[in-house]
Amino acid sequence: MRKKLLVIGSAFVVLLMLTGIGGLFGLYFWAARDLPSFKTITDYNPSLVTTVLAQDGQVLGYFYNERRFLVESTDLPLQVTQSFLAAEDSNFYHHEGIDISGILRSLIRNIQARGIVQGGSTITQQVIKSLLLTPERSYERKLKEAILAYRLEHYLTKDEILTIYLNQIFFGAGAYGIEAAARTYFNKHADELTLAEAALLAGLPKAPSMNNPLRNASGARSRQVYVLDRLFSLGWITAEEHLAALEQPMVFDTGSDPSWRQGAWYLEEVRRELIATFGEEKVYNGGLKVQAAVDLNHQTAAENALRNELVALGKRQGWQGPIRNLAGQDADSFLESQAISPAALLAGDWIRVLVTDVRSDGAYVRFGPYHGWIDVQTMGWARTPDPSKAPEDVPPVRDAQRVLNVGDVVWAALRPDKEENLDDLSLDMDDTDVPAALLGRKWELSLEQEPVAEGALASIDPHTGDVLALVGGYSFHRSHFNRATQAMRQSGSTFKPIVYSAALDNGFTAASILMDAPIVYTDAATLDTWKPENFEGRFHGPTMLRTALVKSRNLVTIRVAQSVGIHKIIDRARELGLHGEFSPDLAVSLGSASVSLVNMCQAFSAFARDGSTVAPRTILSVHTAWGEPLLENEVRTTPAISPQNAYIITEMLQEAVRDGTGRRARALGRPVAGKTGTTNNHHDAWFIGYTPYLLTGVYIGFDQLQPLGRLETGSRAALPAWLAYRQQVEENYPVQNFTPPSGLTMARIDPDSGLIAGPDWKGTSFLLPFISGTQPQQVAVTMIDGANKGPSTEEDLLRQVF
Repeated sequence: MRKKLLVIGSAFVVLLMLTGIGGLFGLYFWAARDLPSFKTITDYNPSLVTTVLAQDGQVLGYFYNERRFLVESTDLPLQVTQSFLAAEDSNFYHHEGIDISGILRSLIRNIQARGIVQGGSTITQQVIKSLLLTPERSYERKLKEAILAYRLEHYLTKDEILTIYLNQIFFGAGAYGIEAAARTYFNKHADELTLAEAALLAGLPKAPSMNNPLRNASGARSRQVYVLDRLFSLGWITAEEHLAALEQPMVFDTGSDPSWRQGAWYLEEVRRELIATFGEEKVYNGGLKVQAAVDLNHQTAAENALRNELVALGKRQGWQGPIRNLAGQDADSFLESQAISPAALLAGDWIRVLVTDVRSDGAYVRFGPYHGWIDVQTMGWARTPDPSKAPEDVPPVRDAQRVLNVGDVVWAALRPDKEENLDDLSLDMDDTDVPAALLGRKWELSLEQEPVAEGALASIDPHTGDVLALVGGYSFHRSHFNRATQAMRQSGSTFKPIVYSAALDNGFTAASILMDAPIVYTDAATLDTWKPENFEGRFHGPTMLRTALVKSRNLVTIRVAQSVGIHKIIDRARELGLHGEFSPDLAVSLGSASVSLVNMCQAFSAFARDGSTVAPRTILSVHTAWGEPLLENEVRTTPAISPQNAYIITEMLQEAVRDGTGRRARALGRPVAGKTGTTNNHHDAWFIGYTPYLLTGVYIGFDQLQPLGRLETGSRAALPAWLAYRQQVEENYPVQNFTPPSGLTMARIDPDSGLIAGPDWKGTSFLLPFISGTQPQQVAVTMIDGANKGPSTEEDLLRQVF
C-alpha cells in the first residue's frame, strides 16, 4: 500500500511539474504572441547630430532633433563603462539578457513596497524597452522584455549592446547619449571624462531631469556617491581612487553651441544645400559629418567689415529716430530687466540705453544699474539729410536736444578714446558682479544706430571655388534672407567687363577707339526714348577701349555692345555662368539684368583664373556617422574664354584700381584688379575685386528699392567693406602678380589715336596687352619741335612691340 501511495505521489508531483512547465510554456507563448522584431535593433540607427566643420576643424554648427553623438563603447576608458555597469547592471558581461538574482531582489523590494518601485532590468532589457516597447510598468511588459532581451543577447555581442545603450539613454538638458552628456555638462569628449565625472553622468539616467546637476546639485551628488560606492564595493576601483573621486570638485562647463553665432549666414547656406541633397530627415537625424569650405578667420573679418560699413552708411543717411520712447513704469521695467556686463561694454558690444536728461552738449542715460553720458560730439552724424547735397555738405548736429528726448531708448557704445572708461576694469569681470565703485561711474558713450540698408559679401578662392566667407546681411537674427546667394539685383557697371570680354573676341582690342558722345534711342513699339549718360554727366569724345572700362564710361560701353551685338553679349554672360534673365536690349550692357553676388563672383573667376570659371562650393565633403563617404565635391571648372582674353580684361581692371573707379582699393598695397558698379538712382552699389589667390565681391542696397543717397556709388558704399575685409586677411598670402599667358604681345599705345607710340614719343602712352597678331601695325604721328613726324619705319615699329 505504501509503495502504491509512493507511486501515486510521484505521479502527482510529475503531473504538477508538467502542469507548471506547461503553464510556463503557455505563459511564454502568450507573452510572445505579438512581440516586435528585435532584429531592427541590430541595425541601430538613432537620431544623431549632424556636425558642420570649418576648414581648420572648428565646429561651425550643429543640426539635430536629438542632441546625440555616436561613440563606440570600446573607445571609452574602462572606468567610464564600469561606472554605468555599476549603476545599472554589474553582471552585464555574465548573464544572457536576464539577471535572475536582480529580478529576485527587485521582487522582494516591490513586495515590501506593495508596488513596482524597482525594475531589476538589465542593460539589455533597457535597450529593448527604449527601442521596442512602451515604458509602461506591468509584469506582462516585463515578461516580453525578458524574452526579447534573451533573444537579443544571442544576436549581438555584449559590446554592441553596451554601445547602443550608451548612445541611446537620456541625460537631461537635451543630451542624448554619453558623448552629448559629456559635452553638455563638462564641455569635453566622453573619452576625456574623469572617474568622478563618469560616475556623476552614470547616475543621471534613472531620473535625468530631476537630478540634472545644473539645477539639482544635491540630487546629482547623491547619485554620484551611490555609483562610486558601487564601483568600490565591486572591487573595480581602489580605496584611493574612490576617495579621490569623492573629493574631486565638479566644475560644470556647458560650453557654447556655436550654431548661428559666428558664420550664421554660412551655416544656413550649408543647411539649405544639405536638405536639397539629402532631405530634411537625413540632415536632422542622420549624424552627418560635413566639411565646409569656410575659413573662420575670413568669415569673422568679412562679417565685421560688412557690418561696420553698413553702420557707416546708415550714419551718412542721417538719424532715423529712437528705438522707442518710454515713460514712468515702462522706463523702470526696462532698466530692471537689463542684464548689463561691464565686460560686454569693454568688448565693444552695443547696448540699449534710456535717456534720462538732455542738454545742448549731450544727454544723460541709464542702462541697468549704470549711468552714462552721450556727448553731442558723437551725434554730429545725426543730421537730417538733404537729398540735393552730399552728407558732408550738411552741417553736423551741434545741439543734442535736436536729436534726443527724455524717455528715448537708443543704441550706444563705449567710447574707447576715453581713458576714464578703462580705469580699474577687467575683461574677466564676472557678468553678475556689480562692484559698488562702478555704480557711481559715469560711462562715456557714443550714440549708435542700426542701419536700414543691407548688403552682402562673398569671398572665393579662385583656384578651387572654395567659399571662404559668406555674409548675407547686417544681422542674421534680424533677417535670415541671404543677400549673397538669394538676392537678385542689378549689377550695374560690374557687368561691363563681360561686355568688353565679348568685344575682344569680336574685332576689338584694348586700343580700339570709340566715340564717347550722346546717344538717343527710341523704342519703335512704344516710342519711348532712352538717353543714357555717363555717371559724371560729361562726354569725352574719342576714347580708347581700355580707358572706357577703366573710367566706366557708359556711352562707349553701349556703342561696343551695339557693334558686337547684344546677343553675343548675352552669350558671353551665359558662358561665364551667369543665370539671370537677360532682356535682349542695350541696357543689358550697363548691368540692367539681375544676378546674385555669388553668381557674379563665379563669372569674374574666369578673369582671375585662366579663362575657365570655377563653381563656388560651400560643402567640401559629407560622411556618415561611421565615416563612410556620401559626397565629395570636387573642384568643378568650365572653359569659358581664352587665357589671353582673361588676362587682357584683368590688366584693364588693374588699371581701374590704379587710375579708375576702384582707386580706393589701392590702399591694399598689392596688385588688385576690380570693378565698381552703381545702378540707376543709386539703388545698388557693387565692388568685385580680385588677386590671383582671392576673389571678393560686395553688394550694398535696400531690400525694397530706394536710393542709397547722393554719391553712394560702388566706390563709396561697397568698396570700403571689401578693403576692410581684405586688409584683415592679406597677411595670410604672399604678394602675387597676375601671370600673363603665352600668345600675348605688349605694345605702347598713344591713347588719342590707338596707334603704336613710336620710339621718340613724348606724350602720354599706355603699355597694353594684345592677343598676338591683333596689336596695331601703324605708328602714331609724333610732334617734334612743332613739326609733324610721319609714321615710323617698320624697324621702329618692331622696336616698340614686346
